[in-house]
Amino acid sequence: MWIWEAEHAKAVIVMVHGAGEHHGRYKWLCSQWVANGFHVVMGDLPGQGATRRNRGHIYSFNEYIETIEKWVGSANQFELPVFLFGHSMGGLAVIRALTEKELPVNAVILSSPCLGIVYQPPKPVDALSRVINRVYPTLRLSSHRGFGKATRSKERIEKDMEDIFYVKKVSIRWYRELMSSIKIAHRSVDQFPDVPLLVLQAGNDLIVDKESVRNWFNKLNLMEKSYKEWPELYHEILNDPERDQVFQYVSQFVNLLLTFEENLQKE
Repeated sequence: MWIWEAEHAKAVIVMVHGAGEHHGRYKWLCSQWVANGFHVVMGDLPGQGATRRNRGHIYSFNEYIETIEKWVGSANQFELPVFLFGHSMGGLAVIRALTEKELPVNAVILSSPCLGIVYQPPKPVDALSRVINRVYPTLRLSSHRGFGKATRSKERIEKDMEDIFYVKKVSIRWYRELMSSIKIAHRSVDQFPDVPLLVLQAGNDLIVDKESVRNWFNKLNLMEKSYKEWPELYHEILNDPERDQVFQYVSQFVNLLLTFEENLQKE
């Protein structure tokens, strides 16, 4: 886990990356938050990034949930408002963590959360994965299917192809845990805490099924929730060429909440 501190910080952003990723891919986003007066707490999820053990593998999705709980705990030590951000699989992990743990956060931001996938393997392949999961759960297979489909940024794609920390193979167990977690997230939608929520969804998402995201969002019974879809953007909306506009939108959401909280305290 790493912490980037801002001078005269007004809040803390806890960031959770997606599948195959690592904290290093969020250097630009971290710098934007720090420059705007936010501490940033972020690390590499188990089996991802610079972690040397079990790369591309987890025994249980709970490993992600428990990791997020620790990161939020570290963020709360600053005694400032905490915003929890999750992208793609990280967004799914954030949803699971919030429905199963009492996390003290002020608001949640989800970027193309993995609540369904565009590519569905053929039923025989899916059935075979269930069998292999019982006898050889650590078997790793290529996960290159998303390369070139996550962002329209050629520079980002080139960097990813050369990135030694990018996980390019995942285990059968990882896949089964992902699919199981998606079902759990939809099934437990009524357990999502009543905190302000902003969902950012790529309109041209070639990885996450945006209809599944909409369905989950529409079932939420929250006092304050917002859904923003970016029509032409690919899955990684904060890596696409329009990322500055996306960040401005997110920062306005966060700053508006902070202003509202400040006004309440003055009354």
